Amino acid sequence: MRTKRMIHVAAAAAAAGSLLVACSGAGGSSSSGGDGKSINVLMVGNPQMEDIQKLTKSTFTKDTGIKVNFTILPENELRDKVTQDVATQAGQYDVATVGAYEIPIWQKNGWLHELSSYADKDTSFDKADLLKPMVTSLSGSDGKLYALPFYGESSMLMYNKDVMQAKGITVPEHPTWQQIADIAAKVDGAEPGMKGICLRGLAGWGELGASLTTVVNTFGGTWFTKDWKAQVNSAAFKKATNFYVDLVKEHGEAGAPQAGFTECLNAMSQKKVAMWYDATSAAGSLEDPSSSKISGHVGYAYAPTVETKSSGWLWSWAWAMPKTTKNADAASQFMLWASSKKYEKLVGEKLGWARVPAGKRASTYEIPEYQKAAASFGDITRKSIEGADPANPGVQPRPTVGVQYVAIPEFQDLGTKVTQEISAAIAGKTSVDKALDDGQKLAVDVAKNYQ
Repeated sequence: MRTKRMIHVAAAAAAAGSLLVACSGAGGSSSSGGDGKSINVLMVGNPQMEDIQKLTKSTFTKDTGIKVNFTILPENELRDKVTQDVATQAGQYDVATVGAYEIPIWQKNGWLHELSSYADKDTSFDKADLLKPMVTSLSGSDGKLYALPFYGESSMLMYNKDVMQAKGITVPEHPTWQQIADIAAKVDGAEPGMKGICLRGLAGWGELGASLTTVVNTFGGTWFTKDWKAQVNSAAFKKATNFYVDLVKEHGEAGAPQAGFTECLNAMSQKKVAMWYDATSAAGSLEDPSSSKISGHVGYAYAPTVETKSSGWLWSWAWAMPKTTKNADAASQFMLWASSKKYEKLVGEKLGWARVPAGKRASTYEIPEYQKAAASFGDITRKSIEGADPANPGVQPRPTVGVQYVAIPEFQDLGTKVTQEISAAIAGKTSVDKALDDGQKLAVDVAKNYQ
């Protein structure tokens, strides 16, 4: 059974890459040719990545002589592009941002360079300073690191303190989802054009799928039981999904079916919504007065729960090096710098301490300047990261790890297809029941490979 499963895992992952070849026209430059003087880096389009793009030339390139060619893509496009490049061994990129979902699968397939040897040789990197959840989630079955964390995150609730105060509402530090739904109804329309809450509605296993799965977990649901029985149209999964869809339809952001992390970040920072449930890493952007109208007026609470004690996800956008690179030394220099204490200090001094890519190092939370800048969200972020349990995120045993995903190659396709249907339900084009019944059929087919 194990041999059959491993063969299937490798084949499915390779197939996922080949199916995405059609996306290869987006972004990127040609291979840097192994001269060691330039590298190609593919990144997700989040604020922290935009920051490093701004800072690299005047610091890293100036010090090392290594030119870095960046390609930045939206999250869904990034996932397609990087999977296509790595799985098909195209070799277009020397470094790419990936996460805990990809690392163990790609390591088993032999697609990535191990990075422990590079980190161990660089004493200034201080590998021992990395938070344990980050190390565990980015390590392969051999115990070696196969990615270096750029920043780590869990999920939490963010809210407009001024709106809550005006309405006489106290948001609990550990809220339930029903409490959040009740508050969303009360603050909907609190200011002209303001909606009660922003929840991801954009299809994608890592977009809508991430936030929704944490809700499913705490409502008592799961994608699969421990013995690989599909549960997508189970009572608990349906209850959670109906709750989520109803909440975003009744009190959620405008254009919810097209809203992912980036759109919700904009909605919250521009005071278009009163609350937002999403990644803890968003706090730094919300507290940046140069781009956020709500800076200094944001409250933070732990991820809402129902049946579980906690529900926050666990993720790290991390730097990985495909084995196809011809610039391993130059690429490793960049990754070590980008994940270093030195880089965090650079961001703090140049751009502001709230914008430090945190959530990965214990020492970050001991920096006085960062403690001051992150006073409202730093403690919740770290405790949420350390409290996340990928092995037991719900009320029942799981067949594999993952809080907001299922750690099998097929989930990239399964999660995306199911969330496409749920996004359509948010748009009023189908029902939740039909979306999940269709999703159940897909999940049953996936489960057959593991039973």
